[in-house]
Amino acid sequence: METGDLYQSRAELLKVLAHPLRLQIVRGLLRCGCRNVGCMVSNTGQSQPCVSQHLAKLKAAGVVRAVRAGNEVLYEISDPAVAHLMAVLFEDQEEEYHGI
Repeated sequence: METGDLYQSRAELLKVLAHPLRLQIVRGLLRCGCRNVGCMVSNTGQSQPCVSQHLAKLKAAGVVRAVRAGNEVLYEISDPAVAHLMAVLFEDQEEEYHGI
């Protein structure tokens, strides 16, 4: 990856994370492992359509991926760089994160 491309991809990552609810969703996934939308709704206090909309943005940016488990769809972090970034941002220990 050329230097300009690297800066562009990191800027895009920061843009998609630059929303309080998306940060909460990503941190929750890292700290609790794979999660379904219903669980995220309960933990964030936001509506299902709102959480789903933000998950779609995170998925489109390659931050999360959806994994089907029977009739359920679970979300997990798909970009390991996100774990490091979140650990620095929130002063977490990466070792406490699940699914990375």
